[in-house]
Amino acid sequence: MNDREQYIEPDNSYYKPSRDPGEGTVGLVVIMTVLFVILTTVLAVVYFNKRKSGDKPEDSGASAPSAYISVASPTPTPIPPKTDDQNAVLYPGLAVINMSTDEEIADKAKPDARGLMETVFTGEDRKVVEEFKRNDPIFMGDPINYGTYQGIYTFRGNNFRNCSSFGNTNISDGTIKQVWEFKGIGTLLASTLTFEWSGVRWTGQPIVVKWPQSVKNTMNMYDSARNKTELIEVIIAACDGKIYFLDMDTGEQTRDPINVGASVKGTPALDPRGYPLLYVGQCDNNGTSTNFGMYIYSLLDGKLLYQYDGEDDTPYRSGWRAFDSSPIIDAKSDTLMWPCENGIIYTFKLNSNYAPGIDDISIAPERTGYKYIFKDNTGSHMGVESSMSVYGNYGYFVDNTCNLVCLDLNTMKMVWCLVLGDDSDVTPAISEENGVPYLYVGTEVDSQGGTGQYCGAAYVYKINGLTGEVIWQTSEPCYTYNGETSETDQSGGCFGNPIIGKNSISNLVIFPFSMTKGLMSGNKLVAYDKDLGTKVWEYDMNIYSYSSPVDCYDASGKAYIVIGDSIGQIHLVSADSSECKRLSYLQCSRNINSSGKTTSGLTFEASPVVFGNRMIIGTTGGSVFGIDLG
Repeated sequence: MNDREQYIEPDNSYYKPSRDPGEGTVGLVVIMTVLFVILTTVLAVVYFNKRKSGDKPEDSGASAPSAYISVASPTPTPIPPKTDDQNAVLYPGLAVINMSTDEEIADKAKPDARGLMETVFTGEDRKVVEEFKRNDPIFMGDPINYGTYQGIYTFRGNNFRNCSSFGNTNISDGTIKQVWEFKGIGTLLASTLTFEWSGVRWTGQPIVVKWPQSVKNTMNMYDSARNKTELIEVIIAACDGKIYFLDMDTGEQTRDPINVGASVKGTPALDPRGYPLLYVGQCDNNGTSTNFGMYIYSLLDGKLLYQYDGEDDTPYRSGWRAFDSSPIIDAKSDTLMWPCENGIIYTFKLNSNYAPGIDDISIAPERTGYKYIFKDNTGSHMGVESSMSVYGNYGYFVDNTCNLVCLDLNTMKMVWCLVLGDDSDVTPAISEENGVPYLYVGTEVDSQGGTGQYCGAAYVYKINGLTGEVIWQTSEPCYTYNGETSETDQSGGCFGNPIIGKNSISNLVIFPFSMTKGLMSGNKLVAYDKDLGTKVWEYDMNIYSYSSPVDCYDASGKAYIVIGDSIGQIHLVSADSSECKRLSYLQCSRNINSSGKTTSGLTFEASPVVFGNRMIIGTTGGSVFGIDLG
């Protein structure tokens, strides 16, 4: 029987003579009715048998009732065509954002079992709120809809933190070519006065955007940039305290730098609504002002619109208010979300006022702070360096006491918390699979041994994002060195973010592991089966890396991976669902078109982005490179 049809059993009950006085007339009606039902049933069966055999039934001049009821199959919702501003890597966006589950929070992830204490405060007077409820609820959807214009707006691209490439990358012969170098980044003395911050550091990912002409016309760009029709602007925040703006094609500056005045090593963020707002956090208290925290700038004129440092918020970790994480913005609710190294999770209702093409923008942020601690935690270690990923109204992050936290952003209440096997600064990456959000996250090798060098386990996990249940866990051996002070530490393990496989590698999640062959030696990309957690393939490198690998895809969905290492090499890897192979690698050089060409002083610690066939990556030595992937 066709599964689109529902069978109705014919009436086979027999006739029983009536004992009523008028039984003759009534009986005749009943007999005729029964005969009619039998006749129409037979005709219907013949009709449908002919349809099943492909014959066309004869036209009887009347339609006979059917013994079957045909139930039309539901018409699937058509996938809308990709718009020019949507990322081909993420198309089609199929995430359903399912926040409901019949499963309870996993036992090991229940916060109250560890004596959770949490506090929410709002307003200029930092009023403690017992029951917080957001007036404009946060609910973030499919990441393909995160940005308004073509571009990469934040660390790993969007609220799922799953994509650092935009558009198709069409590889022909597998070569890599260094196209340009920007070398204007300087240094800034650290607050400890013992070293200088230089260049672009971890995570240090560039931001890339293609502004529409109507918006460019209102910006303080150089005329050459404003008048370039196909301009792709690269934005890089650096350790010398400045924000640089470059032409992706040439590496030339598109406007004057913004001087933050304090070192920045995290990844800044653009407003995903296409608003000319840039969000930047400092990494050290070495600024020229008393502020130690975060900043919001207008990209119309480069002016500072807002700054905040949380000095008076009574954090459990006092005195250190760096914002190394990359913020995320919910467009619909006009809300900025930003974890801080003082251990407080901040959200800001921005109250933005802007219309595209207008040469004015304003904001009036209203702050909400959330802090928490467990009985088994030390307050001085409660900082957060990982960025927050968001699924619906759940925000996920890892703190410096090994806690992977799920926070309801509308009530500012912890949903669940899982203790990982070691410290982690990795941003949880989200993959929705069969309507369920799963988190992929890894750890460093940091607190498994005493002072000195040792080999430990870098753990990686797949975790149910709604319940905190560990679906699978595995590890790779990595080396580390714990110095007498944090400045002399040299840690191994997972520092780069994982790749959530798409298209031809959608069955895989790929983690980078640093220092796999010894201290300062070896790096490895390991592909795991998403469902099973079993190792599928691995790619070995001789030199370690803290930089995150980037996955990119050609028009047919074939996958490629690029990653930089700590001596300035870039690897291009072809990958599929069962194996990988290196296509080529490039040793980058400084001053490539002059007699002063050199490969010294090149370390890729920052993460790259890929836009089409162009890769952008910064170095700790002060150079930024434009690389062609061909």
